[in-house]
Amino acid sequence: TLLNIITGRIFADEGEALYDGVPVAENDSVQGRIYMMSEANHYPEGMRVSDMFRWSREFYGGFDTERAHSLSEAFGLNTRSRVKTLSTGYNTLCKAIVALCVDAPFILLDEPVLGLDAHHRELLYRSLLECYARKPRTYIISTHLIEEVSGVIEHVAILHRGRILRDCPCEELLTGGYTVSGPAAAVDAFTADKAVLGGDTLGGLKSVCILSATPPADVPAGIEITRLSLQKLFIRMTE
Repeated sequence: TLLNIITGRIFADEGEALYDGVPVAENDSVQGRIYMMSEANHYPEGMRVSDMFRWSREFYGGFDTERAHSLSEAFGLNTRSRVKTLSTGYNTLCKAIVALCVDAPFILLDEPVLGLDAHHRELLYRSLLECYARKPRTYIISTHLIEEVSGVIEHVAILHRGRILRDCPCEELLTGGYTVSGPAAAVDAFTADKAVLGGDTLGGLKSVCILSATPPADVPAGIEITRLSLQKLFIRMTE
């Protein structure tokens, strides 16, 4: 919803989205600096992939057509295929390739690996990092596959029911706590005086998230202290 408001695809019921202090709604000069890849397909179904690249160059003058064809070859995407014949995975890849080759300072990616197998997901993340290295800019990734992108992202914003729960560097978020695992009774005793965010119990074993930047030095036998998982932290914060 937020990304659609930023790109003018829907309008906010209240408040407004600003780009450098300027409203984004119905503002061509601002929208030309933002590109959004979404789950929805806004291309004519009869259009060929190669024509998608050509029209993207018309709207975004610096579109890298050569790199788009290179990425298509790497992903096994036939650029002569029509949009309506593409599988869910290749439809996603097609839109992702356009997003990676558009010349805009802000690229918004909404569920960019929808329908992709593990190999193609890994290749897409690698291509994203390569594109960023070649031309640094801001990529915003909206995804439910949190753990999978944790090694790619630098900054995290956690949204829940219209509120921002966290907005900080990824490393800062992950070093702000730790996980305690072990026999349930031992874990309960060890964490009785600590800020427990939440946890899981399986049989006689338990694992809980603790909010503290400094893990304890004196850990009893049977208790394991590990780094926070971004996905587990997200789940605990939104429960």
